[in-house]
Amino acid sequence: MGIRILKGGMLTTVQDLGRTGYQSQGFGVSGVMDVRSFRIANLLLDNPENEAVLEFTLIGPTLEFTATSIIAITGGDFQPTINGEPAPMYTAIYMKKGDVLKFGSARTGSRGYVAFSGYLGIPVVMGSRCTNLKSRQGGFKGRKLEAGDYINFRIKRPYLPFFLSRTLDLDEFDQEEATLRVVMGPQENRFSKQGIKTFLNSEYIVTSDFDRMGCRLDGPFIAPKETSDIISDGIAFGSIQVPSHGKPIILLADRQTTGGYAKIATVASVDIPKLVQRKTDHKIRFQAITVQEAQKLYLDEIKELDRMRKKIHQPCKEVLECRLAAKRLTRLFTSED
Repeated sequence: MGIRILKGGMLTTVQDLGRTGYQSQGFGVSGVMDVRSFRIANLLLDNPENEAVLEFTLIGPTLEFTATSIIAITGGDFQPTINGEPAPMYTAIYMKKGDVLKFGSARTGSRGYVAFSGYLGIPVVMGSRCTNLKSRQGGFKGRKLEAGDYINFRIKRPYLPFFLSRTLDLDEFDQEEATLRVVMGPQENRFSKQGIKTFLNSEYIVTSDFDRMGCRLDGPFIAPKETSDIISDGIAFGSIQVPSHGKPIILLADRQTTGGYAKIATVASVDIPKLVQRKTDHKIRFQAITVQEAQKLYLDEIKELDRMRKKIHQPCKEVLECRLAAKRLTRLFTSED
């Protein structure tokens, strides 16, 4: 009872919010790149917030279902089909035994997600089911999925209340330009005033050197005061390092735990999805905000997710119309009596 991998796609892995609490021992966090899409996928199915999903990059997988399940597809548009017919995104979908879910190449965005109502049968390793490719730890045998792999479901859950309402009208990644809001520091004092001005007023290009570990940008030189080398310290998701070549590198989910290059800024968590859904040659600009502004953006996103949750827990228009018609018929027959 689960899914069989017919094709693994370019890079398909099992991910959740990551393996936290072990960076001091040298273990990276990993986890999903696009936390927003991940949370919406689980929200649509009433899954636990940190339930594991499949994350895929640029070219998606092909999956065969060996049991009935309900799924939700979010992230970039990978032109999904079920048994050859187009499948909707950002909605709950019934899958029957024998159904084949196929993803193509990314039309918009670069990363996609699929969540399952049956919960993937992946063991918990150090508090997480996520895959760390660098250390070959967690997930499915510590590696990306390949043809012939099989993952069981942990539970059987073929029904969800308010099923017809479980759809959201979202398409967020059909853009070639993005402005990322950043909190300056922690080592902005290592850069000259001109260097900081260059960073905040220039356009940078996403290079092909872009993976789960980080995104290297090309663009104007960011000048340090003397050197950008520092004594190694911790690295957060979205930290922007500037090595001696003066071009920014944004550290992502599979980042190293520490680094010895000065960090000019850190991307606000709510804007990281915009970055990780970029493609090569897309354009990036930076906008400085305060810590307080970043915190407000985060709280606003939590409120937005709560509004989405309330929306999918309301009967859809068709159901309401049926209920209203039933009430009218009831009143009609009652009055005739």
